[in-house]
Amino acid sequence: MMKSKTWIARIALVALSATAMSSAAWAFQESPMLTEMVEAGSLPPVDERLPKTPTVVNALEVGQFGGTWHRAYSGPGDRWGPTKLMEERVLKWAAGPDGTAQLTNGYIESYSVNEDSTEFTFTLLDGLKWSDGEPATTEDVKFWYEDVFLNPKIIGTIDPTFSPGGKPLEVEIKDERTFTVKFAQPYVYFLQILAKDSTGEPSLDRPSFMFPKHYLSQFNDKYASEEELAAAATKFGVASWTDLWGSKGSATAWWANPDLPVLTAWKIETPAPAENVTMVRNPYYWAVDQEGNQLPYIDRINHRLYQDPQSLALMVAQGQIDAQDRGMSEPYDFYKENEERGNYHLVPWLGSGVWSLVPNLNTTDEVLHEIYADKRVRQALSVGLDRELIIELTQSGLAKPIQAAPVNGSPYYQEDLQNHWTEYDPDLADQLLDEAGLDQRDAEGFRLRPDGKRFSIVVQGGDAALAKQLELIAESYAEIGVEILPRVIDRTQLDNNRTNNDFDMQYIVFDRLTYVPADPRIMMGSESYANQSYVWYSTEGESGIAPPEGSDFQKIYDLWDKASSAPSVEEADTSMNELIRTFVENGYVIGVHGEGTTVNVVSNKMHNVQPDLIMDDIFREVGLSRTQQYWLEQD
Repeated sequence: MMKSKTWIARIALVALSATAMSSAAWAFQESPMLTEMVEAGSLPPVDERLPKTPTVVNALEVGQFGGTWHRAYSGPGDRWGPTKLMEERVLKWAAGPDGTAQLTNGYIESYSVNEDSTEFTFTLLDGLKWSDGEPATTEDVKFWYEDVFLNPKIIGTIDPTFSPGGKPLEVEIKDERTFTVKFAQPYVYFLQILAKDSTGEPSLDRPSFMFPKHYLSQFNDKYASEEELAAAATKFGVASWTDLWGSKGSATAWWANPDLPVLTAWKIETPAPAENVTMVRNPYYWAVDQEGNQLPYIDRINHRLYQDPQSLALMVAQGQIDAQDRGMSEPYDFYKENEERGNYHLVPWLGSGVWSLVPNLNTTDEVLHEIYADKRVRQALSVGLDRELIIELTQSGLAKPIQAAPVNGSPYYQEDLQNHWTEYDPDLADQLLDEAGLDQRDAEGFRLRPDGKRFSIVVQGGDAALAKQLELIAESYAEIGVEILPRVIDRTQLDNNRTNNDFDMQYIVFDRLTYVPADPRIMMGSESYANQSYVWYSTEGESGIAPPEGSDFQKIYDLWDKASSAPSVEEADTSMNELIRTFVENGYVIGVHGEGTTVNVVSNKMHNVQPDLIMDDIFREVGLSRTQQYWLEQD
């Protein structure tokens, strides 16, 4: 279970310097595979590939070079699993020695924040290079800002997290390495937002403020003709050049395009779809360990395709996985019992996400829309769940019956919110549903909607391993006369259905519950319980669906506007805490269980996998463990 501690280091908005190592004082070492390339004349020496003062990652233990990290993936839609292994930003969350999440410098030498938090200045590492060896400079920042961020054909709507108060951020180029990001109002949460989501779409690995101009300009309408753009679309097999951009874009998704220059520790070698997707080390990666060894230690990562949870479980039991937490959906006891057979051990990580039922409060089913809009119904659906039974039968008892609210250890944690409407009380649920006008039942005992149809909810899940949980949820709800129809679908389709407003309810992990302001959008309905209303908010009513009448959606939006313009963290947090309370007390999302042990299978040959880390999307989950420091024993 999660220990009672603070998971986030105190953050001061002052100038910080990256831990740096002078090339004049150290001799750098590299992987033997790179030495071979240098000796063959196909790669410059390591001193010429690294920045003048590389960023230092203090590894838990200085490791050995080489080897292939074997893990698994479920298909092209599983792109975020590999991506989180290697994302880089100007600032990123990394685990400190005590396991707390700390903001640390990435590929920058330094940064500073002005007194009123309206200007943020960043200086890139001197000699920073893309994975193809080309210089990475503020010319790439200018390209991102002027030709991508402000290009409405690529980014139709600038997200409110990058345009607080409705005014998009501005970028001023100071020199070849230094640039300043400016806001029209104070923005005390900006650094944490950067560390979580970087500057967002339209890429997959999302480098902060930077796109490789020398490569991507050929797919940009400022630099390429209509004929050239059409030819590029044809080459990549998409309908329009704009489809080349985005986290699924054929050109800007590293997962799909081996030619895309990156700043990450590894780059794609064999893209999806493939039986084995491979990533290979970036010879120009800008970080070293404390002894001057260029990171990462591991040469390649191989992601083997698996068809279903049982196939992955078999791979684990047979010792085919070197390190992985994603997709580990069998009960904890299974993995523990197979440690010796599979030559691995479990490194416990702590889950911060809450498995939750997410009703679509923007549903186009007008009758269901009215039912969901009644707070009594949402309360009934929460107290009508036998959470303890679900935890006992599917989680080996290693989770807590909690609400979708900030988790223990978060600076925004409130015990009453975590326990809000979580006590199992089917009698109260029956009473509330009767009071809400759902007091008529059919011959099988299921309640009838006002239009005379059975009160049935199709619940979508994105993993076959969820089948048992969905079955138990259906049994709980049948006791109070609500029919649940479970549907397990492809993860990509699950995400698309949320975006396209095509679902009654989904069963997903509701996360970002540690440092909530780093990504408040999920609590505001984005890609969640009211995606179309969030679109309405972010486009100032030009598109999307207005918030349901009588809801507190507008209050939540107003509170974020207030928090994102507050002159101090203390004032911002006051609004943030009110936003969180408004969300939880309305029961817009129904938490089932969370704060459990995250299964992390680690081969006995794999080292530097830090235990007891908090797993949250805000920290990019596995990325918090600094995967570039992982190393494998070499035979």
